[in-house]
Amino acid sequence: MQRFFLLLIVIGLAFVTQVQTSTNQSSHSKTSDAHLLEIGQAARLRSTPTPSGEIKVVSYNIRWRGGSELLKLAQALKEDPEVGGASILGLQEVDRNRKRTGNTNTAKLLAEELGMHYAWAAPPNPKPGKEEETGVLLLSPYPLSDVQRIVLPHEGPGRRRRAGIGATVKIGSSSLRVYSVHSETRISTDKKLDQMKAVLKDLARYPKDVPAIVMGDLNTWEPGVGDKTSKLFTGEGFHTPFDGDATFSQRVFLVPIKLRLDWIWLRNIEATKAGIDKKISLSDHWPLWVALKIKPVRV
Repeated sequence: MQRFFLLLIVIGLAFVTQVQTSTNQSSHSKTSDAHLLEIGQAARLRSTPTPSGEIKVVSYNIRWRGGSELLKLAQALKEDPEVGGASILGLQEVDRNRKRTGNTNTAKLLAEELGMHYAWAAPPNPKPGKEEETGVLLLSPYPLSDVQRIVLPHEGPGRRRRAGIGATVKIGSSSLRVYSVHSETRISTDKKLDQMKAVLKDLARYPKDVPAIVMGDLNTWEPGVGDKTSKLFTGEGFHTPFDGDATFSQRVFLVPIKLRLDWIWLRNIEATKAGIDKKISLSDHWPLWVALKIKPVRV
């Protein structure tokens, strides 16, 4: 029975991925990858009161929302009791210049709606001359510095690539290194772990006492990959307040499938509260949030 459900998952994810891949093209060649990193800020930034030592962080795969759904998302990120008012946001599947989302610069629009700094990055497209790939995004009312676009190793279907983005966030006297990551769905477990290690390699440029957050859709849906992910991150001094709860829900041939795909990993930071906001149904993922106490460490 377990193998039957796993087969359904594989078929379903393959179908969804194929639909998305068919429109997932890029307007930039490998020689113009600089265009696949965008850094900016809202015309009017949200006020940033002196932090009391606790901040909120949200991670969410928004599944390329656009139009009215994107505005609903912005409203939730401002006012929702669980995910609203975060100091750091890490989003995945964020479009820019895609027909399916009205050729909207989603990162810039969200930054304007929320009054935040932003940094967006996308992987190169295997078929230059078409639409851009979807990207990953960091948002904060606090400045972002030392922004790094990370093209994750190993190709997926159709030579598709995935990306992560890292930045340093300065909050009061504290500096945090934060990452938003979107791993490939259909590659082997070892290759998936290599993609996580690419992010940790960037983090290794900083002292080990620097507070760090790695969040995003790591696509840990296969049996055993969650445990291997935990072993990798805990071995690097990380911990997570989330313990096996589903973060993704979709029906595959009318069968409800719930999986743990999304994570927030913390290093040198204490989590005081955390949750998965399952009342927000704009995507096939749910947003994760965590309230943190941070140590005053400078990068």
